Amino acid sequence: MLELSRITAGYDRRAPVVRDVSLGVARGESVGLLGPSGCGKSTLARVAALLHRPEAGSVVLDGTAVRGWRHRAPQERRTAVGVVFQQPRLSADPRLSLRELIAQPLRSTGRRREVTERVGELAREVGLTEELLGRRPHAVSDGQLQRACLARALVLRPGLLICDEMTAMLDASTTAALVAVVETYRARSGAALLAVGHDRVLLERWCDRTVRWEELAGQHEHADAVGPRG
Repeated sequence: MLELSRITAGYDRRAPVVRDVSLGVARGESVGLLGPSGCGKSTLARVAALLHRPEAGSVVLDGTAVRGWRHRAPQERRTAVGVVFQQPRLSADPRLSLRELIAQPLRSTGRRREVTERVGELAREVGLTEELLGRRPHAVSDGQLQRACLARALVLRPGLLICDEMTAMLDASTTAALVAVVETYRARSGAALLAVGHDRVLLERWCDRTVRWEELAGQHEHADAVGPRG
């Protein structure tokens, strides 16, 4: 489903935050990426979500090599990945109601006829009432806004869901509720999951396998030092 091969990426070519990292997520698999804040795992997640072009390495999504990022990626590539970020207030347009926020991907891909039914369906699944759907981000809690952001990530039925510290700012009950929504969606759709975080207990309970960042960061250095066997 997703193959990240020898990715180097960052925001300053002189000091990349991700160096020579590889990671794979099979179709239907859930993988946890565990690491401390600032290690580069969120940058890698943005590369996987086609939101950040790497300086080196390759990305293969659903068997096809990625050639464009952000709006230069073909629509079918962009819509194959749903993303939920750590801070919902930074990823939500404050001018939109929660209903409009969830519907935004449908409108932008020309699927306006699906808005009413799909938004209503997802609102029920994530636990948003009709009254909350009419509010703007400033008038709801972080947990309620994150519920809307998760619904937005699922609205186009992606084959890969990336949750980048999705629950880091939430209480235990909201965390459990959102994880349950993700797992219900995955069970129904067969979607793969890349869950990025620093909570080892959560990731190990949630995911099929958990990969530690330090293992990724040193994998090619070790292989290159050992060299080929023979």
